[in-house]
Amino acid sequence: MTEIKISNTIPNLRKEIEQIQSELSSMGDVVSNIPELITSSNLLRSNESLVKSDQKKTDLISLYAQYSSSLEVMLSYVFEIQHELTGILQEQSSMLTSSKPKSKPKSKPKSKPKSKPKSKPKSKPKSKPKSKPKSK
Repeated sequence: MTEIKISNTIPNLRKEIEQIQSELSSMGDVVSNIPELITSSNLLRSNESLVKSDQKKTDLISLYAQYSSSLEVMLSYVFEIQHELTGILQEQSSMLTSSKPKSKPKSKPKSKPKSKPKSKPKSKPKSKPKSKPKSK
């Protein structure tokens, strides 16, 4: 049940983070001074703008903290699953090696080696036929 909560939480947190980031970017920079107003009025306007911006940034930091902790929990689950899978794999491999008979492997019947093409048998060199004496 916890895994389902975390897996649903992460996308929701990500959406909230994106929403606050877009709100911050739409707010723009600090409000510029209006020359017609007195200095204290301009300072009040700037202060209000900074308060809103700071609040959004605080919310963003809070969401990032929740997001990172959720990711850490999910990562710990992944490592736990990896450890369990490693154990299962080792158990199965030991079962496979223990279930195999420890007899000698069957040898293949020996086949006759391929014979090379027979060469002409060595025989006595033929003597040259005696030639008739050449007549002059």
